[in-house]
Amino acid sequence: MTHRISVELATTKRPKPDVSKIGFGSCFTDHMFMMDYDADKGWHSPQILPYQPIMMDPAAKVFHYGQTIFEGLKAYRTADGRILLFRPQQNLKRLNRSNERMSIPDVDEELALEALRQLVLVDQDWIPREEGTSLYIRPYVFATEPLLGVAPSRQYKFMIIMSPVGSYYAEGIHPVRIHVESEYVRAVAGGVGQAKTAGNYAAGLKAQEKASEQGYSQVLWLDGVHRKYIEEVGSMNVFFRIGDKVVTPELNGSILAGITRDSVIQMLGSWGVEVEQRRLSIEELFEAQEQGRLVEAFGTGTAAVISPVGELNWENRKIIIGEGRTGELSARLYNELTGIQRGELADPFGWVLELKGTVSATS
Repeated sequence: MTHRISVELATTKRPKPDVSKIGFGSCFTDHMFMMDYDADKGWHSPQILPYQPIMMDPAAKVFHYGQTIFEGLKAYRTADGRILLFRPQQNLKRLNRSNERMSIPDVDEELALEALRQLVLVDQDWIPREEGTSLYIRPYVFATEPLLGVAPSRQYKFMIIMSPVGSYYAEGIHPVRIHVESEYVRAVAGGVGQAKTAGNYAAGLKAQEKASEQGYSQVLWLDGVHRKYIEEVGSMNVFFRIGDKVVTPELNGSILAGITRDSVIQMLGSWGVEVEQRRLSIEELFEAQEQGRLVEAFGTGTAAVISPVGELNWENRKIIIGEGRTGELSARLYNELTGIQRGELADPFGWVLELKGTVSATS
């Protein structure tokens, strides 16, 4: 598939925020990318245009049957002014895996990467330079066919929007308190838990509300069948250092295959740390704590990169992990992974993609 991406530059600029005072995803850059799909034409009309509302028919299938997926990644500005992306090809591969599960046509990954590259270059002045900040990038696809029949849509939009974000840890990396959910279920193997689709996140909101009311920042989900095996946190994959090994739940069809998760597994392996990907029950974890073998725990994801876990609450049983402090591996992973992402450390894995050049309007 070959397409020329048309570019329409904004005639007025949106005010840039103080990144030290904004929340996650609360303001957006001057431009966005959009491309349409029709069953008879395939993907067509890729364009970068000024950020603006879009017109949607009230009968668009995304509103009624939830046919939509998304991705999330970041662009970083290095100390010497370069622009870096972290493993964007993997995000686009996962986007198409989500598409396949949700009966959405594949997006050409080379075209999507080129669109992403051009969009970041057009709005490169929006990439903040302060320590710990970045430009968050949100590619997403949704069904637009105006038809209430229950069947895959024949029309879609693929879009990319971007938002400058401040440091996730404004006061330094610190452990979070997590509620282990036993009542609600987010996903089961064979469902859509492995897809990055909106319904997965909507299904988790009730449990998140309950956890927040109890003073917990995140929800740790158990499997939907036995209600005993650890799966993932709402926005993160999870790892546990038990004795001299690191254990993380295996990908079983209901867990998102996190790109940061994969990066951490590779980094730990390169350090000689054994990583087990297997089923891990909440009982086993609490027993490991009682035996003094649970050394530390952490989550991995695009937003926080590494998020140490200091406390778990399961059915009113609470454990404090590592005396509530950030663990040795958590700190090292955070420092080295963010160092690679920001171009401050060598990248032995070939993960970082540098963006160069400029983009002009097309006639």
